[in-house]
Order: sequence, then C-alpha cells, then structure tokens
Amino acid sequence: MHRSIELISQDVQDVINRRGFVAFSGLFASLAIASRQANADTKQSFSKNPFSVGVASGDPDHRGFVIWTRLAPEPLEPHGGMPLQNLPVDWQVATDDQMKNVVAEGTHIATPALGHSVHVELNTLKPDRWYWYRFRCGDAESVIGRARTMPHPESNPEKLRFAVTSCQNFEQGLFTAYEQMAQDEMDLVFHLGDYIYEYAAGRNGKVRTHHGPEIETLDDYRSRYAQYRSDELLQNMHAQCPWVVTWDDHEFDNNCAGEISEQKGVDAVDFMRRRVNAYQAYYEMMPLRLSQMPQGSDLRLYRTSQFGQLANFMVLDTRQYRSDQPNNDRKSPLNEAAWDKNQSMLGRKQRGWLTQKLVQSKANWNVLAQQVMMGMVNRSGNPDDPSYSMDQWPGYLHERKQMMEFLRDRAIANPVVLTGDIHSNWVNDLRCDDRNEEESTIATEFVATSLSSGGNGSEKPRGLDALLANNPCVKYHNTERGYIRCEVTPQQWKSDYMAVDDVLKPGGKTFQRVSYVVESGTAKAERA
Repeated sequence: MHRSIELISQDVQDVINRRGFVAFSGLFASLAIASRQANADTKQSFSKNPFSVGVASGDPDHRGFVIWTRLAPEPLEPHGGMPLQNLPVDWQVATDDQMKNVVAEGTHIATPALGHSVHVELNTLKPDRWYWYRFRCGDAESVIGRARTMPHPESNPEKLRFAVTSCQNFEQGLFTAYEQMAQDEMDLVFHLGDYIYEYAAGRNGKVRTHHGPEIETLDDYRSRYAQYRSDELLQNMHAQCPWVVTWDDHEFDNNCAGEISEQKGVDAVDFMRRRVNAYQAYYEMMPLRLSQMPQGSDLRLYRTSQFGQLANFMVLDTRQYRSDQPNNDRKSPLNEAAWDKNQSMLGRKQRGWLTQKLVQSKANWNVLAQQVMMGMVNRSGNPDDPSYSMDQWPGYLHERKQMMEFLRDRAIANPVVLTGDIHSNWVNDLRCDDRNEEESTIATEFVATSLSSGGNGSEKPRGLDALLANNPCVKYHNTERGYIRCEVTPQQWKSDYMAVDDVLKPGGKTFQRVSYVVESGTAKAERA
C-alpha cells in the first residue's frame, strides 16, 4: 500500500495544479485508513527501542481519550528506521499503574502511510477517572502513560487544574519547565502552538542544534518532531496527563496566513505541497482523533473540550483560515487596513461554529484557547507613535470588535481567553476597544510566555513602565520563560505565572512569579 501511494505521487508530480493537487491529497486519509486493515508482520524483533519518542494521550471526553505512540527505533532517519511494512501494535488500558486491572485492550496496525504512528480512540471508559496505558510491538514494550477522562457533561466538578504553554524552540532553550509541570499534578495541558520550529540547524542559537536544513518534506517534518520528542522532560510530561493541542505558524512556516507565505515569490503549489507535508506530520505526531486526520492540505483543529459544567474550552485555529496580514505584516498604527471588514482571523465557517458553541454552552467558564494576542497593545509604549502587531488580533479589528460585542450582548458566562505565541507573559483586560478605559471589561486574557523560545527573558523588560502607562488594558507583563498553571472552581479562576530562572543550561529552577484571579461573575483579573 505504501508503495502505491508513492507511485501515484510520482505520476502526478509534473502535472500538478492547485485543484488537482488538493483533490489527490484528499485520497491520503482513505488510503491510510484502508492500510490499517492490511496484513501485518506479527514477528518483529528490535535491536533498538521502537518507542523512542514516547507515548502520549489527548483530546479527552467523558467516555475516553486518544492514546498515541509512534514506532521509530532510529527517530531521525527516514521512516524512523522502520521497514516499509505494516506492523501490529498491541495496547492496553488499566485502572492501576501496575497494569493489573486491564479494562480495555486491542491491536492497532501501524502503517508506513502514517509514519508507523498509532492513534487509539477509547470510548467505553468511565467519566472523571484516571487510567494507565501502554503499547507492545514484537519484543518491545513502551513506558506506561497516564490519562484521564473528563467528567460527565451534566456533572458539576469542584475543581480543574491545567497548564498552558506554547513556543518551545529546541535550539533556544532547554525544556526545563516541564519538570516542574510534571510535579504540579495537572489534569490537562493546553499547548497553543509552535510545538516545533521549522528553521535550519544553527539559526536560532547554540543551546542545542536542530537536525537538518529548513524542513519542507514529509521526512523533514517527521524528523524534526522526533527530535523534539527525544527530549526526556517533554516525553515525561506527555506521559503524565492528556494534552489538548493546536498549532500556530512554526508547525508549518513562520507567519503564514492561510495559503499565503510570509516570503514573496513562493510558488503557490510548492507552498501547498509543503503544507500537506506539515499537516500530515502534525497529525502523525500528536494525540489527535481520526476526525482530525488531514484531508490533503486541510486539517480541522478547531473543536471543543468540556470539563463537565465547570468549563467549556473552544480550541481555535487562528492560522489556517485567516486572510493575509494587513500593512505587509509590519507593526503599524490601527489604520484603515487594520479595520478592513474583509479581514478575518477565523474564517467564516470557524467563526460561525464558535458563536454557535458559545450560545449553546451551559458552562460556568467559557474559554477561548487560541494562538495570538487579543489585547490591543501599543507595543511602542508611545501614544504619539503607536505600533501594533498586524499578525495578532489588532490586524483584524473589525472581526475582533464583533467578537467582543457578541460576548457582551449575549452575556456569555465568564469568558476567558488563553493565548500563546508572543514569548512573553501578559494579563489583559479585553474590551471592544481596549484603548478606551471607560468601556466595561468583557473578558480577561491570560497570555503564556514561551517555554524556551527566545532564551532567558527578563522580569522587568526595557520600556515596561511606559508600556503599562500607555496601555490601560495591560495589567501585567514580563518576558521570562515558563508556563501558566491554572486552577478553576465554580467561584474563581486562578492563574499562576510559573517562571524559569535559566533555560540556557541544566539545573534551572521553576517558581511561581505572580498570580492573578478572576471571580465568577466579574470579568477583571486582580492580583492575588
């Protein structure tokens, strides 16, 4: 089956066009699914650990979750060092960490078409429970991972604890924060994008080095994910609890906007071919459901994740459907291009889905888990020479204003926005127009800094006083590395900003820098 896919790709290589390419690429999912049913070699012996990139779980609901692994004894080599043949992978789920009380088990066929990745969807488990899982293939056995189901949708949980992170550049820093995060005993992790970086080896620093050139082929993307997953702290955190993931831009190409490259003169078909490779590798390497399998150059990531009646998370994709950034993606004043009614961050279909989910939600807290900062922050700190990021929501002001008005007019309960991308911490009051302090606050935005990208930051970055003085929406800001640890109850949302003192060498310490709380029924965050 894998050979037939390769041959079809070669046949159309020279006659490809945009429509034909995407239509052909849509065959990928059906071919990959069919190949799972193909005959598999049951007698396999490994000289190296085929579970070198670890295990993971994700996208939990009240009936189950996804458990994931990938066979890769040589993770940086083409095909992960695996033969081009189907292999059976046995899996087990138990109620104890010794795997004695097995409640679900089966066999999944790992295929070359999906990079020998394994995605098992569980849907017969009990709600609000912790489980343990493992995989076996031939004479090899994986580590044991831990996952949990969500509470029943009609239940009223007393508490949820989760972490928010993004932006983990392998070259620019160590993944030190995951060590403390694992000790925090989280129910969930939300990763809001830039799980990998696509740049060539050596471009981003000397802490450690990427493998290979800037990634473009499927093997390139697979190898880059495998290199990131080789990090023991990242592997361990994936094994601790379920993750809910979405991407930003570096999983494909920096500052991409829909089908438009940041760089000028890039061939549109080449760009979309690269996106197919990026999206396939993302699916292969993440604990995603079958419904997220890419259809050619498209992969639907926007979805909900519900923790009983306590919190409803709307996971967004602000990269795949957006229109091109205004003002040539340069920091600019909020001019006519930024207010253009045709500018969209979400795209029509995703925005319609979002408003429907918000109206239908019965949750106490309604959370937008998304990528780029929603606060209208003048980054210059100078009111006479304002400068706003056009890659963030200020470049899409008409749609942003409509969203804020929708949350206000429909009286959506306790809206909170979780954001990544910007390599710095922020706590922002969100209004229809954040520049007008007289307007009522509609929601709070908690922006998580990078886990490692940018190297060591600062508790008090240059120009902080001017930035705070000239941006009434900003309550807190620094540029340290770390993550946000959230604890949510029916009465209160608490966000602890966890900071790492040094990501440039081993031994860095993670500590709680500051905390902010939002009381249920209010929109503003206050320092704890």
